[in-house]
Amino acid sequence: MAPELDAPWRRWGWLLWAAWLVFLVFPVLESLDRPATAERVGGLVGTAVFGVGYVAAFTRPGVTSAAAGPTRGPAFLGALTVVTLLTAVPLGLGVLSFAPFLVALGVFVLPRPWCWGWPGLVLVAAVAVQVVVDPSTGWLFLDFTLVAVAIGTSAGRWLAEQSDAHARAQEDLRLGTERDRVARDVHDVLGHSLTVVAVKAELAERLVEADPERARAELADIQALARQSLAEVRATVGGLRSARLGDEVEAAARALAAAGIDARLPDDVDVLDPRRRTVAAWAGREAVTNVVRHAHAGRCEVVLESHAVVVVDDGVGPPEAAEEGTGLAGLRERVAASGGRLELAAEPGGGTRLEVRW
Repeated sequence: MAPELDAPWRRWGWLLWAAWLVFLVFPVLESLDRPATAERVGGLVGTAVFGVGYVAAFTRPGVTSAAAGPTRGPAFLGALTVVTLLTAVPLGLGVLSFAPFLVALGVFVLPRPWCWGWPGLVLVAAVAVQVVVDPSTGWLFLDFTLVAVAIGTSAGRWLAEQSDAHARAQEDLRLGTERDRVARDVHDVLGHSLTVVAVKAELAERLVEADPERARAELADIQALARQSLAEVRATVGGLRSARLGDEVEAAARALAAAGIDARLPDDVDVLDPRRRTVAAWAGREAVTNVVRHAHAGRCEVVLESHAVVVVDDGVGPPEAAEEGTGLAGLRERVAASGGRLELAAEPGGGTRLEVRW
């Protein structure tokens, strides 16, 4: 399995959380105001330990994400809660300044649904302590701060989860599209090549006694086609192959000749808009393959126009729409993606007309 790479914003995101440590100045000032030396030292040490633990929670891997296990985040939160309770001994109510930090951390490290209930629990505990120890209105600012932090961090977690879900959906879509591309390209490459190989093999079988030299030539062509097809499949799987119109015209001439079909092919491919030639090459390959394989035709003509490619044969006619195979379906997708339209119809005198226009 390939190692998971952290995005730069994740690697340096702790700076955003560390910036909030400036608010620990309030428990520091509260510690310095304590009358006893032990209380001052205890408050300062507890605040320092809490600050270090809080930063560590957002810098160590697997604390704010489940990548390194689901228990590390809650463990950090539990440890900081213990530090808060211990620091309350020397610091008194000043330790409530830790509450916003506990709320923020809990929202991000606790699993559902506990992450949504944690802010309410901290708020209720803080208000209860205020009511019991010091019921004055001086704590309202802290209470409003806790509510704001709870709303902000909860919204942040929800948005982060939605963003992750969208990213996963996008990746699934990309993988599905890539699988479809490979399947379509392999079908187009192998469908044409294996059809020509089959036709040449049948021809060589018929000629092996009547014309051994011609049979050997056909077998040599089969070997060359097999090697070429292997290279094309490798390039297709790697996403490196694109059809070339001139090469496809030459391949069509060989395939039609081997099948004994009279071929009428364009002499110049430059008449077609260069932006359309790749898709036109795929269209020509699929159409000629179907003529050789299914049409039982005696003649096939390929016509190129500035914004169109037309393939006509005098065979048995087009298949029903429900009977169209993977090749035609893939070709329709290619043509549609290039902004064109594909039409497949029967010729008035018999045969099939495949037309792609942009």
